[in-house]
Amino acid sequence: MFIRYGTFALRRVAYISYKRNGQARLFSYTAFRPQEKVGQSENNDRTTHFGFETVPESAKELKVGAVFSSVASSYDSMNDLMSLGIHRLWKDRFVRSLNPGSSTGEDDDVRGWKILDVAGGTGDIAFRMLDHATTINHDTKTSVTVSDINPEMLAEGRKRSLETSYAGTERLKFLEADAEKLSMVESNSIDLYTVAFGIRNFTDKQRALHEAYRILKPGGVFACLEFSKVNNALLNGIYKRWSFGAIPLIGQLMAADRGSYQYLVESIEKFPSQKEFRSMIELAGFMVPGQGWEDLTGGIAAIHKGIKPLS
Repeated sequence: MFIRYGTFALRRVAYISYKRNGQARLFSYTAFRPQEKVGQSENNDRTTHFGFETVPESAKELKVGAVFSSVASSYDSMNDLMSLGIHRLWKDRFVRSLNPGSSTGEDDDVRGWKILDVAGGTGDIAFRMLDHATTINHDTKTSVTVSDINPEMLAEGRKRSLETSYAGTERLKFLEADAEKLSMVESNSIDLYTVAFGIRNFTDKQRALHEAYRILKPGGVFACLEFSKVNNALLNGIYKRWSFGAIPLIGQLMAADRGSYQYLVESIEKFPSQKEFRSMIELAGFMVPGQGWEDLTGGIAAIHKGIKPLS
């Protein structure tokens, strides 16, 4: 049942199921569904943030691109600094929570999942998902397309893929694309859309969420792993002192690049809170399971999920 509030409808349902090859997975949710999609202006006079700096929207993409071109070869080391090394455990948890792949059982005719990993240039999440589908669900047909706007990040991913069994197969592809303009991806064609430690760098996050909604199949899942807001005052104080005091300095000493690391810690500070980001996911049209997110390490990072309605 829908209860209308202006341009929104509030739908309360006990469970929603989405199906992959006949397998149902259940979530509890309360969701706001917008009656109209929010239009996105192409006005280049609008401003946005680049870390703590206010810049024209047209300039942010170039600035972010320069940052990631600079850190592409040391991306894992960068995340080690940003998360005190815990990002590897967070990524494992993220993938396990999604359980990618179709359990074949006695049915060998399973088609597998079609996954798009956005801002995933180095392949870190993609390789984990393919490993999980193969070893846990015995699914050798699930495929991942790694999408990134930055060619240097994609080059790093292609290089790393050569150390896996997926290089050169139909199960792993790379795509240079802007997450806000995925016109080359068909509507209703993706089973799972993932983005890990990337969406905070997007110029127009809401537009990217609408694109995710468009390309996902009904029942498809949007899943995001991102740095978030710490929910413990003591931990928050320690983490911020580390982030703003140590990380840019280490970036200067290790990579002679204080500016890129300064931007990255500032971008975390500017990212919406867990509740605010959940609302953005709902605004794009997704149904949100439970409270909408799972805090990791006291909220230093969080996993967000949204489900595209079946109808």
